[in-house]
Amino acid sequence: MTRVAIVGGHGQVARQLVHVLRRADHDVVALVRREEHRSELEGRGAQVRLLDIERQDAADFATAFAGCGAVVFAAGGGPDGNIERKRTVDLEGSLKSADGARLAGIDRFVQVSAIGVDDPLPADTGDVWRAYVEAKRDADAALRASNLAWTIIRPGRLTDDPGTGRVALGPDVARGEVTRADVAAVLAAVLDAPDTVGKQWNLVNGDVPIEVAVHSSSSASEE
Repeated sequence: MTRVAIVGGHGQVARQLVHVLRRADHDVVALVRREEHRSELEGRGAQVRLLDIERQDAADFATAFAGCGAVVFAAGGGPDGNIERKRTVDLEGSLKSADGARLAGIDRFVQVSAIGVDDPLPADTGDVWRAYVEAKRDADAALRASNLAWTIIRPGRLTDDPGTGRVALGPDVARGEVTRADVAAVLAAVLDAPDTVGKQWNLVNGDVPIEVAVHSSSSASEE
């Protein structure tokens, strides 16, 4: 695998992922909706292709993925209070990305989700948060049911603190905070680790070096 497509390529985690992947000598295709993001992402070393997640279909996604060996879905509707965009971006964007990957003959697919989205929601949960959680939950369920070589990473509350290089990673890790830089580093690590296929892990900051955490979690899942 030498070229990775990132859906939602201008997001905060995605921009850091571009840097990590380029440092590891991967080519990166950043998929963005707006032309004005091109210069910044090209300055980070990414090839930029335009893709409107909400308006374009799976065939367009497949075209955007041309020449890539893996897809990372890192898009999100954002904290704008728009319930509809939780469906059109967080859920339908993921579904179209997976369909586009299949059409493009790409097997490897890594998805950024959120910790705890399978847990029952309290009755007084706000409409926007409920829509977000349900979109992430349903996107993960659809990916798990696919025939792609998937990995799902579910970060805790994201922070902009400097990366620590140390995390807690696994299916039952409790809620907590994690830096966006460490999320990007974990995404890059699982992309390069075939034994992470079929794994769904929570991710927060912790005490274990990232490479060790990825290896240990993969080994534990196989026991």
